Amino acid sequence: MNDDTRTAIPEKPKMADYKRLLLVCTGPRCTLNGEGQTLFDGLGEKFKAAGIDQGPLRVKRTRVSCFATCKAGPIVCVQPDGIWYYNVNEANLDRIIQQHLVGGEPVEDLIYHRGPEL
Repeated sequence: MNDDTRTAIPEKPKMADYKRLLLVCTGPRCTLNGEGQTLFDGLGEKFKAAGIDQGPLRVKRTRVSCFATCKAGPIVCVQPDGIWYYNVNEANLDRIIQQHLVGGEPVEDLIYHRGPEL
C-alpha cells in the first residue's frame, strides 16, 4: 500500500432533498413475523401513489434494526417531527402516509411518544 492509498478521502456521497424521514423498525423483537420488513418493502409503491417519492414533499425511508421500545410493533418514527407511532399495520400506515406525511397532521391515536421538543 502506498501513501496515496492510505490518505485518500472518499468522495462525499450525494442525497436528494427530502422533507421528512420515515424510520421503520424491522428488528425481530418488534414483530414476530417480519411485519416491519413487509411494511418497509411496500413503502416505495405507497410513497409514489401518494406523490411523496419526489418533489417538495419527498419522504426518505430507512430501515432500523431496533428502537429498544419492543412493544406493540411495528414501530415507525417520523423525523424531524419527532413523532413515534406504534401498531403500524397496513391500514395504519396508510393513515400515517395520508394524514401526516402528505397532510402534515400527526395521527394522534397512533402516537406513543413525541420528542425531542425543538
